[in-house]
Amino acid sequence: MARAPLLQISDIALTFGGDPVFEDLSLVVQPGDRVALVGRNGSGKSTLMKVMAGLVEADSGTRVASPGVQVGYMEQDPTMDGFETLGEYAASGLDIDEAYKVDMVAEGLKFDPAGKVATASGGERRRAALAKLMAEAPELMLLDEPTNHLDIEAIAWLENELKTTRAAFVLISHDRAFLRALTRATLWIDRGAVRRAEEGFENFEAWRDKIWEEEDQQRHKLNRKIKQEARWAVEGISARRTRNQGRLRALQDLRAEKASQIKRQGTAAMAFDGGSTSGKKVVEAFGLTKTFGDKPIVQGLDLTVQRGDRIAFVGPNGVGKTTLIKMLLGQVEPDEGAVKLGTNLDIAIFDQTRAALNPDMTLWENLANDPELGVSGKSDQIMVRGNPKHVVGYLKEFLFDEAQARAPVRSLSGGEKARLLLARLMARESNLLILDEPTNDLDIETLDLLQDILGDYDGTVLLVSHDRDFLDRVATTTIAMEGNGQAVVYAGGWTDYRAQRGGDFVEAKTASKPLAKKQKQSEKAAASGLSFTEKHRLEALPGIIDTLTAEIGKLEELLADPELFTKQPAKFQKATDALIARQNMRSDAEEEWLMLEEKAAG
Repeated sequence: MARAPLLQISDIALTFGGDPVFEDLSLVVQPGDRVALVGRNGSGKSTLMKVMAGLVEADSGTRVASPGVQVGYMEQDPTMDGFETLGEYAASGLDIDEAYKVDMVAEGLKFDPAGKVATASGGERRRAALAKLMAEAPELMLLDEPTNHLDIEAIAWLENELKTTRAAFVLISHDRAFLRALTRATLWIDRGAVRRAEEGFENFEAWRDKIWEEEDQQRHKLNRKIKQEARWAVEGISARRTRNQGRLRALQDLRAEKASQIKRQGTAAMAFDGGSTSGKKVVEAFGLTKTFGDKPIVQGLDLTVQRGDRIAFVGPNGVGKTTLIKMLLGQVEPDEGAVKLGTNLDIAIFDQTRAALNPDMTLWENLANDPELGVSGKSDQIMVRGNPKHVVGYLKEFLFDEAQARAPVRSLSGGEKARLLLARLMARESNLLILDEPTNDLDIETLDLLQDILGDYDGTVLLVSHDRDFLDRVATTTIAMEGNGQAVVYAGGWTDYRAQRGGDFVEAKTASKPLAKKQKQSEKAAASGLSFTEKHRLEALPGIIDTLTAEIGKLEELLADPELFTKQPAKFQKATDALIARQNMRSDAEEEWLMLEEKAAG
């Protein structure tokens, strides 16, 4: 018997500021769905997700969640009023015997539950919101850019958790590798409509291009028909007879059909100008050593950056990637060693904190009050790589309309803010680009364009990113910072670094030997007689068993307290019930795994 859908949205219409965001939009999320939600920046992805979560009410239409189904939403900017620590926020709403899950998730996401809400960064708040959702384990998870502010190790942990979950999820992300690894269906928002393909993100671009090609063919046929009918209308054929009046009305209908077609959004007119040529050697570092407190950032690093290099810095959050780049630029003094900058350098910096943008000023003002661009005050022109341009005209090149030009920056989406910062950066000439997390929030099309223009850029690029696909496409050299002052230089991008290092250090640290053995065995199932669903279930079960084992261990620790029964009998009973339930679940999972293994072995 077919299971009821987890969530159904029917005939949704929603308008913001007089402009329709969605009209007659319908979608269904089924149990077990793993869906990529994609679309251009500003297309309404986050808004649709909030409608799905029940946080935004549509102007018309219905949203129905099946009875008893919990829908969880990861907030981008969570409100933490009333909570002293991040852990208290993440554990809110959980039963007392489930609060330990927050510590387990926090370890994987690498944030401190004891961290104070008052001093937490935006990234720490978002990780706490993600931990809250993961610990709650709802039947349907709505994840809006969950990998932002996560390093590659934490992304790998989250990827593994989502691979093994039995919950359904809908996922917005700019991280191609993350989407390819996790999704089996794609929802595409395009000009207010939502299309669904029963294929994961890996096939999205081919599907999108095919639809656009069909649209272009239909548009060409329509234009040709309008020309034919218009020629008939002006060649003097009498329109007095009824049939000719009908033909004229049909011509008007064709023209109305063409007018109603919504033009696809183009790509931003992005370009970097290398300006004057720098010296052949851009940066030379000799024996760089730096320590903050008792934490070594780098020890004895020798490095030469040549003109035209694309160097990526990778490693866990907080390891010192940005600090090392600042040392190479002469902005931070090393404890030992020296840095020699090359000649004729014009440096442009993309800051991941978006600090160059004033959120209370308009887009116009943010461009027209920048001394580095040669403008100040209320000027209506800026200098773009040596040529004057009108502010609005320049903003239109980056897909902002005139109404947005006079709106405050805080009204923009994350992707639009990133695009505005790129507009500022690209207005000036440079021959050394510093890109600190440039991919956060950018849509797939803009990412493609950024990769292309970096390939054509005449200057040198120093890059910090946790986007594995972006690193592979852009970097020619990778400097891996793995803690304890180790900074090792590898040729190529992320995949090349992994291969030279002898495998993925993230997977090596997180996979236990029994789990690795089971995963190898499950790979054999690909050639067996297992069904598609059984194969995926066999691959997922080792992770489920390990998770249940960890939960059982935590509960056993809790119940080992001899005073728990006498002082908190209710908590003792809940923990006991939870322990029995998880032991039964692990036993069932192990039996299921053995059964599928036997079937896979033939």
